[in-house]
Amino acid sequence: MPEPAATTPLPAVQPGAWVLDPARTRVRLQHKTMWGMVTVKGGFTSVDGEGEVLPDGSASGTLTIDAASVDTGHAKRDAHLRSADFFDTDRHATLVFTAHRATPDPRGAVQIAGELTVRGTTRPLAFTATAPGATADGVTLTAELSVDPADFGLTWNKLGMMKGQTAITVEAHFIRGRA
Repeated sequence: MPEPAATTPLPAVQPGAWVLDPARTRVRLQHKTMWGMVTVKGGFTSVDGEGEVLPDGSASGTLTIDAASVDTGHAKRDAHLRSADFFDTDRHATLVFTAHRATPDPRGAVQIAGELTVRGTTRPLAFTATAPGATADGVTLTAELSVDPADFGLTWNKLGMMKGQTAITVEAHFIRGRA
């Protein structure tokens, strides 16, 4: 994964409760399929979350995605992704990332460590985010990461069409919560 661009530290992010602004948040995905010849792109249209910034500047929180909100622009494919072959949304309605610790570094990047739960399977996940904009009332964190769908039981692979990592791009905008 490339090093994040140098940014300024996050002095405007004050301790306290922060909530996700779903209207300004994007979770996108892309995965090569058809033996690597086609890249399927999409995202999730329903995301929720919250977090808490501690006095030392570190934070924790959750990002909850409605699995049934997957949208690749192709209704039949989206229905298949919601089925038991993939997300199994009838039994597992959400995908959840729990950030146990998010720590800003002097360059303004944020080191995030936590767990991702998909289809009832939880795996550790750590990545670097950038904070291109932070004010007293809002902060946006952006990250690009990869996950292996097989780690979460997403193993449907008819004729070997789907292999490898799924790229995920997150742009999460948080606003000050009510105390």
